Amino acid sequence: MARVDFAFAGLRLTTDERLLAPREWTAAQSRWAADLLPTLPPGPVLELCAGAGHIGLAAVHESDRPLVAVDREETATTHVLLNAGLLGISDRVEARCSPLGEAIAPHEQFPLVIADPPWVRRSDIGRYPQDPPEAIDGGTDGLDIARECVQVIDRHLAPGGAALLQLGSAQQVSALELPRTLAVDEVREFPRGALVRMGRPAHPTTST
Repeated sequence: MARVDFAFAGLRLTTDERLLAPREWTAAQSRWAADLLPTLPPGPVLELCAGAGHIGLAAVHESDRPLVAVDREETATTHVLLNAGLLGISDRVEARCSPLGEAIAPHEQFPLVIADPPWVRRSDIGRYPQDPPEAIDGGTDGLDIARECVQVIDRHLAPGGAALLQLGSAQQVSALELPRTLAVDEVREFPRGALVRMGRPAHPTTST
């Protein structure tokens, strides 16, 4: 398959036509992440459903933070490393080709987690013929992979950390049931999707 060069958040990067084409609006997720980094505890950034790695790489490239990028497709992790090389930050970028639930060791914690899961309902995939089906298939309600991301976030978000999850709409954010150990801090809506910031609640509720 042919490589495809693209511009993203002021960077020149490369991808593969088998991957979901980067959406320009998702640079907002990178900018939000970069703005948060100086306020967060030390440690590496975790990117879930990384694709070509553009969101995570754009978030960390001007900092000294390491990036761990996870995707289930080898094509994706190959391009994460290619793009890290283009940016001159290969020494602090690790790409893991793995299912989400198996990618992170039990002891690992991250002060920032970025996630860009597929969020299209399976019944709606035909509306997007330009996109690889497996790259946008979010299951029956569009939230299957997002729920997996939330599970990883809940297990591996460091104390005082934050997570930025991309979904299709604020309605999907409302439908995404979080464990009581996570809370929605802010939702930002855009014409093509929504970003939600999550963190640990100051006083988690307890079941009775």
